[in-house]
Amino acid sequence: MLYSRATPAEKRVAFRAGLASGELLRFPGAFNPLSARLIERKGFDGVYISGAVLSADLGLPDIGLTTLTEVAGRAKQIARMTELPAIVDADTGFGEPMNVARTVQEMEDAGLAGMHIEDQINPKRCGHLDGKQVVDESTALKRIRAAVDARRDPNFLVMARTDIAAVDGLNAALDRAKRLVDAGADAIFPEAMRSLAEFEAMRAAVDVPLLANMTEFGKSELFTTQQLADIGMNMVIWPVSMLRLAMGATARGLDSLTDAGTLEPLLGEMQHRADLYELIDYEGYNHFDSGVFNFTVQR
Repeated sequence: MLYSRATPAEKRVAFRAGLASGELLRFPGAFNPLSARLIERKGFDGVYISGAVLSADLGLPDIGLTTLTEVAGRAKQIARMTELPAIVDADTGFGEPMNVARTVQEMEDAGLAGMHIEDQINPKRCGHLDGKQVVDESTALKRIRAAVDARRDPNFLVMARTDIAAVDGLNAALDRAKRLVDAGADAIFPEAMRSLAEFEAMRAAVDVPLLANMTEFGKSELFTTQQLADIGMNMVIWPVSMLRLAMGATARGLDSLTDAGTLEPLLGEMQHRADLYELIDYEGYNHFDSGVFNFTVQR
């Protein structure tokens, strides 16, 4: 009912405990607050909030056009709707080190359990597109140091994402990951790894939690959770997958309206009204107003 009962601080503690457990934590991407609640209901470990999804939701490409205010505001709406920890894509930190510091505190205030900052130049681009450019090592380390120094809750996770593998190769990514950890990063997100062997090399290089990005139609193979767990990965995200599924279903629905003039053939693919009301917890609101939930939904 309304928002989560767990506080942001409690979610951060639980997230840290999960990372320390040795289990692979599964974080599907939520494209809105209701999908975050469904992710929780289906038994996943956390919710991922993708910058690409937030951009696409606004009809914009993922090239750094969204602002800190937009991202923090939407992330808050999503994070507060679930008992699960949520982590957010903070792009390059939205500016210079001082901006990065503000970004951390805004995300703390928004109720996030953590965020990641990447080492691309501004304006950035999707991590699985060609033509990326990364900043020099000094700039990348300053971003992480600023983030770590600015946080007020020590359990708020500062993750460093590095895109340098696509630019200068795997060895450069291994070296940069080590330096990012030395700068204070709690975890590493090696973007666009092409094989399990590359993930294994990263696992051998650093002794902090590692995130695997299983985005579709990108540079990485789509490994199973078991494959990733077997090589010691700590987190896996499917950042845009739920949005892609939803948009695919929407396109099929619109085609059905055009071709058949009705959506009746697709009723079996829809979330039933009863399931939606149960997910929203209509009945829970009856505690405050008996007029809210005084109906029966037929299946």
